[in-house]
Parts: sequence; structure tokens; C-alpha cells
Amino acid sequence: ALVLSAQNFGAYPMVNGQARLAARFDHDAQQLAALRELLGQAIRAEEAQDLGLITAAPDDIDWEEEIRIACEERASLSPDALTGMEASLRFGPGETMESRIFGRLTAWQNWIFIRPNATGERGALSVYGSGNRPQFDRARV
Repeated sequence: ALVLSAQNFGAYPMVNGQARLAARFDHDAQQLAALRELLGQAIRAEEAQDLGLITAAPDDIDWEEEIRIACEERASLSPDALTGMEASLRFGPGETMESRIFGRLTAWQNWIFIRPNATGERGALSVYGSGNRPQFDRARV
């Protein structure tokens, strides 16, 4: 179960000054008020998905297959690429100059494309389109 607390509503704002839930729901006052009503209550996966708090809730029938696919998808991505993807998703609507610099440009331009996991002999960009799997150094991230 998922449990919301006051911490979810702005105690630790992102670099753009927004609370994560406020950004996720585009500052929809009604949605945020409805979520505040659930403070301290256990929210089951299906309800959390209906509320938009989570993006997937595989059921018991598909659980093993969904987990296998998720693990394979993550394993096929460079750890550096995952860092960049996370940074790109972190700051939604209402970007500031700080979120653009520290959330996107730094991660992509100064970190990912110059690293061996991308440009090394067996990096993702080097083997792209060849049918070969990249070899990632997972200890670097």
C-alpha cells in the first residue's frame, strides 16, 4: 500500500520550487485537495493508479511477466541513459532556469553522451543499429 503524508505536499520542493505532487498534477487544486483527504490512509495499488499516483499496477495474473519485461527493459538501457531520462522527467510544467540547467542540460550534455557507456567501443551509441548488445559498466553510476 501507498500512504501519503504531509511530506508529499511540499516539505522538500524540487529545484524549480514545486512540490512533486503539485507538478505531477499540474497544480490542479481539486486533485490535490482530494489527495490531502487521504493523508495517512493506506491506498491500494488499483486505487493509487486510478488517482494517478502510480503509472502501473500489474495484477497477480501478469505479475511475473510484467516484472520480467520491466527488468529486461531496464537492463537494456545504459545506466547513464537512465540518469538522463530520470532527470528529464523530474521537472514537469513550470520549469525554471535552474531546472533546465541542473535537470536537463547538465545531465545530457556534460554527463551522458561523453561517457564510455554511450561512446565506448561497446557503448550504446557505438553499437546502435548493429544488432549487438551494448556492454555497460554499471559500477560507474
